[in-house]
Amino acid sequence: LRTSPRLLCVATQQKNSGQNLEEDQSQRQNEQRVEPSSVEKTLTEEKAKLEEQLKDVTDKYKRALADAENVRQRSQKLVEEAKLYGIQSFCKDLLEVADILEKATESVPKEEIKDENPHLKSLYEGLVMTESQIQKVFKKHGLLRLDPVGAKFDPYEHEALFHTPMEGKEPGTIALVSKIGYKLHGRTLRPALVGVVKDA
Repeated sequence: LRTSPRLLCVATQQKNSGQNLEEDQSQRQNEQRVEPSSVEKTLTEEKAKLEEQLKDVTDKYKRALADAENVRQRSQKLVEEAKLYGIQSFCKDLLEVADILEKATESVPKEEIKDENPHLKSLYEGLVMTESQIQKVFKKHGLLRLDPVGAKFDPYEHEALFHTPMEGKEPGTIALVSKIGYKLHGRTLRPALVGVVKDA
């Protein structure tokens, strides 16, 4: 049997169309495989970007919280210091009054304070009581006297007016207090004016 050229041509076309069909199917499968991987890649990139942004925002948020806490603590400290040291200038002015009262009581001769001299005696007692009362008020508000005779010289609390050699006294100690000093809540308000012992 001889096959006609026409039949051969049809068979070849069918064979070719079958191959083309298989190729199309395999190409579609390849495209389907490629497409999800490119979508996944895009999503992964976007996820990484969003995670980076979240990390950045979280870091900024934490820093802002820390800054706010620091500001709050600083403000609270300033308020507390203002409460403690707000009376500082007023206290300095009152110290002059206390000094005058002290000088007034020291200037009265002790031998003159007698019952025969009742006016002077009453005046002296009134001055002593006033001086005592003002020291109580100072203490109540955290203002304490610095009377450092015999203590070691401290430049934060004392101001040296002179240095002098003195027998029986250790060098660097305070021999004489010219003016009493004061501290307000542990902070030197006015240094004591002193004379310091030096080596002979």
